[in-house]
Amino acid sequence: MPTKKKPTDFQRKLDEFKQGPQSRAFSIVRSDKDDEVFDVENRTAWISFSSEEPYERWFGNEILGHGDDEVDLTRMQDAPFLVNHDWDDQVGVIEEVRIDDDRRGRALVRFGRSVRADEIFNDVVDGIRRQVSVGYMVNEMKLITERDDGPDDYRVKWAPYENSIVSVAADPSVGVGRHDEALKLAKEESTETVIKQTKKEIEAMPDPVIENTPAIDVKAEINNAVAAEKARTDELLSTGAAYNAADLAQKFIKSGGTVHDLNQALLERGGIQAKKAEDPSIGMSEKDLEQFSFTKLIAAMSDPNDVKAHKAAAFEMECSRAAADKLGKDARGFFIPHDALMDKRDLTVAGEGANLVADNLMSGSFIDMLTNMLALQQCGATVLTGLNGNLSIPRQTGGTSSFWVAEDGAPTESDVTFDQVQLTPKTVGAFTEYTRKTLKQSSIAVENFVRMDLARTLALAIDLAGINGSGASNEPLGIMNVSGVGNGAVGGTNGGAPTWAHMVAMESDITSANADLNSLCYLTNALVRGSLKTTEKFSGSGREIWTGDANPVNGYRAVVSNQVPSDLDKGTATDVCSAALFGNFADVLIGMWGGLDLQTNPYSKDTSGAVRVTAFQDVDVAVRHAESFSVFNDILTA
Repeated sequence: MPTKKKPTDFQRKLDEFKQGPQSRAFSIVRSDKDDEVFDVENRTAWISFSSEEPYERWFGNEILGHGDDEVDLTRMQDAPFLVNHDWDDQVGVIEEVRIDDDRRGRALVRFGRSVRADEIFNDVVDGIRRQVSVGYMVNEMKLITERDDGPDDYRVKWAPYENSIVSVAADPSVGVGRHDEALKLAKEESTETVIKQTKKEIEAMPDPVIENTPAIDVKAEINNAVAAEKARTDELLSTGAAYNAADLAQKFIKSGGTVHDLNQALLERGGIQAKKAEDPSIGMSEKDLEQFSFTKLIAAMSDPNDVKAHKAAAFEMECSRAAADKLGKDARGFFIPHDALMDKRDLTVAGEGANLVADNLMSGSFIDMLTNMLALQQCGATVLTGLNGNLSIPRQTGGTSSFWVAEDGAPTESDVTFDQVQLTPKTVGAFTEYTRKTLKQSSIAVENFVRMDLARTLALAIDLAGINGSGASNEPLGIMNVSGVGNGAVGGTNGGAPTWAHMVAMESDITSANADLNSLCYLTNALVRGSLKTTEKFSGSGREIWTGDANPVNGYRAVVSNQVPSDLDKGTATDVCSAALFGNFADVLIGMWGGLDLQTNPYSKDTSGAVRVTAFQDVDVAVRHAESFSVFNDILTA
């Protein structure tokens, strides 16, 4: 007969041990009586969240007691229903909780109506998500069975405080916080060892004695030298990484060069290139792209209770989740993957359905549609798509100088100087509205109409910010408000009518700054164009300022957009002044980050049956050189 082991001090202490937050997982069991478990109409589901099955912890088998005085359900009244125990990811609420005769805890969960809650509820109903976990606190623990050949049993009095749907149950072998504590301890011990070793080496260094000279703090000198070398290396590495020149950075690290040396080498190489961003695509195949539909996704989002629409858009929703994972952020609604935005397949159809399709469809990607509708792009702006993270574009701000010197003289040294134009994602939102019947159409013409309509709403918002953005409240700084842009005046105190001389003056402003390169273009609104079409270049010339030529103003291209303001003030001319811009629009940088975020509101137009769709796009606009632009903002057109 084996000798009964004596309780250790550790075991005795467990009788009064109180643990921190705990969790354990249970499976949602499906049966032929699913209608008793799931109420799709009321968005509720019964779950079993606890039992008296032993659960092995690091100290032994934990048994959650289900007697009258063993479970404190106080905190389960209106408790949250979470995803993976994330307090910021609540998708429902506990409406009813009970302990049944079979010694199991059960709860009635009511799911919310957000897109996220709807996604989780559909997965639960469809049997995709099957595991539920309970979060609880241990109030009391008692040793009830000791074993020589296995773990002891402890019965627990406990208090649940939340339930969660989980993907994978926690590994019980890890135990209560033991894994994290072990890692923390190992890091602390490692750090302490390094500190002790370093201190020992430093203390062993002899202080040199030099006759007839002041004592030198060798340790301080060494520390200063190490710090300076680390700063030089870090600066070279960061510059090389930012400009896709890691090889040059390593070269100058080894040779003892400086960042100035690296910048000179970059220019000699043929220019500085920004580091290529990580591809935001999720790897959709051609077949996937043919299947993906904007309208299916919007239709499902617009009606949380339409099970048929949700099943029809299951593929689109899965792609959206993959896009969110790739971008590393949560969507307000659903992401359109970058792959689908860049899809360049032709939207065509054959057979009987061809009669339902418009004769002329715009082919090409959503990004192409969007950029083609941008007035700034039509002027020649530089559009950067598929960005991931902040982008720094280098800019040379000063150059070398030349000097005349005497025969034995030397030129004065001057350095090339640089700074950076920063592009950081700013979110623009633009909305449009569709009827529910429109969204339920399967016609590819409707699909293409929705894509073009969303592109148009975003293009208008981006143009407005790029032309006259304030730079405040997360809005980009537009051309008209950039410091250093040439500002001319058409008229006196209260503005005036545009003349041929004014248009030429804008050209001269750019030329005098040596910026008359590349995509020179005029940009103004329809009111100014109308005025220029009816104003002669000079009296009796019989030739208007705005002609019917391919380059209609002063021999340059001209683009019209009503995003160019016509409600500016000057003197007593209030809300009636218009603007006109001229310059090298290639120096306008428009950055677009991967992923289009769509959100629906089926209630804003509930009386008419319309659905509002808001498209969110991360975008930024920056001007590379202010000297490339000239602006008049006091033009009167009537």
